Amino acid sequence: MALLREPLLAAARSERLRRLTERSAITRPVVNRFIAGSGEDDALRTTAELVGDGLTVTLDFLGEDTLSPEQAAHTVQAYRSVLAALASAGLAGSAEVSVKLSAIGQALPGDGEKIALEGARQICEAAAAAGTTVTCDMEDHTTTDSTLAIVSELRADFPWVGAVLQAYLKRTEGDCRDLSGPGSRIRLCKGAYAEPESVAFAGNAVEESYRRCLRVLFAGQGYPMVASHDPNMIAAARSLIAQHDRAPDSYEFQMLYGIRPTEQRALAAAGNRMRVYVPYGDEWYGYFMRRLAERPANLAFFLRSLASKK
Repeated sequence: MALLREPLLAAARSERLRRLTERSAITRPVVNRFIAGSGEDDALRTTAELVGDGLTVTLDFLGEDTLSPEQAAHTVQAYRSVLAALASAGLAGSAEVSVKLSAIGQALPGDGEKIALEGARQICEAAAAAGTTVTCDMEDHTTTDSTLAIVSELRADFPWVGAVLQAYLKRTEGDCRDLSGPGSRIRLCKGAYAEPESVAFAGNAVEESYRRCLRVLFAGQGYPMVASHDPNMIAAARSLIAQHDRAPDSYEFQMLYGIRPTEQRALAAAGNRMRVYVPYGDEWYGYFMRRLAERPANLAFFLRSLASKK
């Protein structure tokens, strides 16, 4: 299965495969395991169900590689709308949003970063009005400096803005040291993009990097967000929580919607804050293919579903 990671990541960038997959009636039941639905109502319904089970949520309105300012503005408005809806439903205390800056214009020619920063500001203003927070997702390594610069700008007015760091990048341990200060919210994940060997670890070296980064974050004064489904990484985090006598409100675990739901509830039942990353929207293809590439179990589930449709 590991040999299929690179082909799956390549497939995530294929427009032809995207069109075929999106039109396939076979694919939709599998996609529904990982995607809450296409609309805001689906996101709110799923959020309410998870919160009712003692979990917290971060919502991701799917969309990346935005091609126009109009598309960026549409995505910003979708976030503003769902934040207002969370507040109206009494869910904002248990749910935040995650934003890919590429979805709000970061890669547009010319003023892309400026457009993304302004859009992110509008989303943060809506989050502040709702009484919740925003985390800026991280994408491939070419966007890291730009994303961290935008996060730094946002934190001047919204110090609670979260950032994501990816353990498979060789730079990340240093970034963890730089960003582990008081109040800093850092989600640590392994990483899900195809990266060159010059900038990224591979194989077991990714896990070793993840452990090192965890040690830096838990020894710091920030708020670590442990984004992993790996039992070994979760165990390592729990050991560090005990070692540093971390209070339950000073860290959290995070997992993707549809992956290890039993373990999600077990972590919450044990007194940990457990946040579920819930994507919704029509632009699900790239996200879905990266989920298949991340874990062999996801791909096995997908193949079993295909086989059952014969």
